[in-house]
Order: sequence, then C-alpha cells, then structure tokens
Amino acid sequence: MAQLRYLEGALTLGLDAEACIGCGMCLDVCPHGVFAMQGEKAVVADLGACMECGACARNCPVDALSVQAGVGCAVAVIQGALRGTEPGCDCSQGKGACCS
Repeated sequence: MAQLRYLEGALTLGLDAEACIGCGMCLDVCPHGVFAMQGEKAVVADLGACMECGACARNCPVDALSVQAGVGCAVAVIQGALRGTEPGCDCSQGKGACCS
C-alpha cells in the first residue's frame, strides 16, 4: 500500500523550535515518522505524513508542539487509500464538516 498522505495545506501542526528540549518523545510517539532530530532539536521532517492525531502534542513535556485534531480528515485519507481514490473530505465546508 502506498504511504498515506494528508491533505496538503490543511495541517495545523506547529513546532516551537525555541521551546523544544530535544527529548525525542515526538519521534517515539508519532505513528507516521513526521519528526526527525536535527542536532539536538526535533524538526518536522515530513509534514504531509501528519494525520493530526495529536500524540506528539499530548506527549511533549514542554508543550513545544501544537496540533488541532483532524480525525475526520485522517479517516477520509485512510478510506481514500483503501478505495484507491482521493480523500473525500472537503474542509472548506467549515464547522460540521469532517475536519471541524
């Protein structure tokens, strides 16, 4: 199966490089390998692989990560991959749509 990708440009993941202490917890808990270590700090290595599950932000001991859960869109990406189609999530629909 091809690597699952999120909807480009629809991500809310943020990393405060100044606050990062380089503990590597985000690398340990991220199910899609979004993060890498660069020197003694974490960096976002593959933003498009982020499914906004929030594991990184919930486990960061210094709150250097922020993300708004986008579970509805993650489901759309997974269903599209299983069906062999593009994700069927239209985030432009606003509140009440799958990404709200």
